[in-house]
Amino acid sequence: MASTYSDLKIELIGTGEQSGTWGTTTNTNLGTAIEEAITGSADVSFSGSDVTLTLTDTNTTQAARNLRLNLTGTSSGARVLTVPAIEKVYIVNNGLADAVTVTASGGTGIAVPAGKTMYLYIDGTNTVNTITHLSSLTLATDLAVADGGTGASDAGTARTNLGLGTISTQAASGVAITGGSVTGITDLAIADGGTGASTAPNARTNLGLAIGTDVQAWDANLDQVAALAVTDGNFIVGNGSAWVAESGATARTSLGLGTLATLNEVNAATIADNSVGADELNVSGDGTSGQVLTSDGDGTFTWADQDTGITTTSLTANYYGVRHFVRYDGSANISASQGVSSVSNTGAGTFDVNLSTTAPSTYTVVSTPEQGADWTAGCSATTTTKFSVIMRNGGNVQINVGSHNIAIY
Repeated sequence: MASTYSDLKIELIGTGEQSGTWGTTTNTNLGTAIEEAITGSADVSFSGSDVTLTLTDTNTTQAARNLRLNLTGTSSGARVLTVPAIEKVYIVNNGLADAVTVTASGGTGIAVPAGKTMYLYIDGTNTVNTITHLSSLTLATDLAVADGGTGASDAGTARTNLGLGTISTQAASGVAITGGSVTGITDLAIADGGTGASTAPNARTNLGLAIGTDVQAWDANLDQVAALAVTDGNFIVGNGSAWVAESGATARTSLGLGTLATLNEVNAATIADNSVGADELNVSGDGTSGQVLTSDGDGTFTWADQDTGITTTSLTANYYGVRHFVRYDGSANISASQGVSSVSNTGAGTFDVNLSTTAPSTYTVVSTPEQGADWTAGCSATTTTKFSVIMRNGGNVQINVGSHNIAIY
């Protein structure tokens, strides 16, 4: 019976075969085939292309049988190493400049990075990691960040090597951020302490601080006013270029006030001659010489001719002894002067004139200038609405004016 071969190509001698030579075959199986599978290392050379390893039916040396495959040569880019589809363990040391994927024909593979060594297992179809868990690992030198470590043997140095800040040590339920920035997040709601916006105008609007609507916009004039001293008696006025605080005479000048503004009362001693005119008294126009002001009762004044009766210029020499004067204004009001102390209503449509000085027993009506020709010879004028009389010696006089009688004794 002829020899057969295992997956590792160990020669299996048939029963009764190789009489006298079987020892040589057995020695080759043990010293070559099995030794390569357990401890052997073979170089696998690349020349810018992928490489495939195979096993043939011989127990002599074969690269694919070795435990360790040392990849050498030139990769010229990522490469693929195809190994036999048998159950086999490989230690692959990639000495090339690029990664090499170790795979069994038709199965999935694992890439061994450039300059790295991996312990792989071919399960007959796919390539898998031989070791997926270690209960502990002690390294003589800290594993570099470039090799998947932290480059440190203490937490603080490790965080520094990995570029981690103080936030990395904070609890998720209480994170404090000092400096730096947070980007790429949804606008933080007002209820969560944010503004609900990612622009300043929208943030102010959300917070009820829209400029020009909710709050006063900044203005240089406001800065000027805010900088003024809060002093009792100061007024804020504009000087043409800025806002300033003024008081006393300076403020009165700015407000257009004269010396009258400083007085507690106004009298003849404090008003200069001819300093009060029509404008100050709410009077239309300046009137004419001899006119007097009359009020309408609501603060408005008008000019009117003075009701003076007879004037001294109209008296003749025979009338220089005039002593008593009475005037009626047409509204049942009687006034008197020059020796007449009072005029009283008797209640019977007549008025009594009381003299303040001793007078002759009789009087004569001398003149009624406001009515002139309206008076009759008997000094009775029922159509007259006003009159003025001057009395002197000459007899008793009864004057009738409309329904009003004036008796002078």
